[in-house]
Amino acid sequence: MKPTLVILAAGMASRYGSMKQTQSFGPSGETIMDYSIYDAISAGFEKVVFIIREDFADNFKAIFEPKLAGKIETAYVYQSLASFTEGRQIPADRVKPWGTAHAVLCCKNAVDGPFAVINADDFYGKDSFAKAYGFLTTGYNDRLMAVIGYELPNTLSENGTVSRGVIGVNDQNEMVGITERLKISRKDGVMVDDDNGTFTELPEDTKVSMNFFCFGPPYIQMCEVEFQQFLDKNMGNPKAEFLIPTMADTFIKSGRGAIKLIPTSAKWFGVTYKEDAPVVQASIDALVASGEYPKSLWGQ
Repeated sequence: MKPTLVILAAGMASRYGSMKQTQSFGPSGETIMDYSIYDAISAGFEKVVFIIREDFADNFKAIFEPKLAGKIETAYVYQSLASFTEGRQIPADRVKPWGTAHAVLCCKNAVDGPFAVINADDFYGKDSFAKAYGFLTTGYNDRLMAVIGYELPNTLSENGTVSRGVIGVNDQNEMVGITERLKISRKDGVMVDDDNGTFTELPEDTKVSMNFFCFGPPYIQMCEVEFQQFLDKNMGNPKAEFLIPTMADTFIKSGRGAIKLIPTSAKWFGVTYKEDAPVVQASIDALVASGEYPKSLWGQ
């Protein structure tokens, strides 16, 4: 069964301040998502599922449908606060979505086989898609999932600290957990995490998750069960989130299976802060100038 690409595009971009999922960065108006989809098609993916909010569905489809028609199958899933809440009363002060694992749960009826899941506003690089497709077609089974592991130096921002999930692995190169480091930066040539004034040095070969995972239906089935327990505990907390890394950890520690670390040397970049936008644009311009991508991805 051909794997599917799932793109998380329902976030609210609270730190960024605008709808960065559809912002143009490429020389012909391409979004970051366009490059991910282009790389996914090159790797072999034939279907993409967009997880979006229904209130901007028309605008979103108007941007992507014309250029993707005939190139890759598209499907849309709407993430709403009511999805999979089993009739519970949503608190009035709950505004933001329930989180990335809830978004994946929302695609339950749109995905029936192995899939890769990525963020809409992150540039992942060709190598990561090629490796993800290779794993999903030759290495995946219902008890073996995967995470694409980025080299931490390739994921830092020049415009502030970053939050990264540091991947811990065992001797079999399987993930044993993800430790959230919330304020990583480079100081005096050394990468450190600032935990309220306590600095932890991070090795140069540290591997981090950028929310690029390779999953299958068992992961979604687990999320459906675990989400109900999450709601029972967190319904009154407006900031609680049901997250992919947390559920990846649950997948491992509940004995459901293992998650393989697949390293990539690809350079990641994204738009966490407004100040990141010119850097992203310059990075894409450089990739186009070097011939890695055409000036117009879709030939329009």
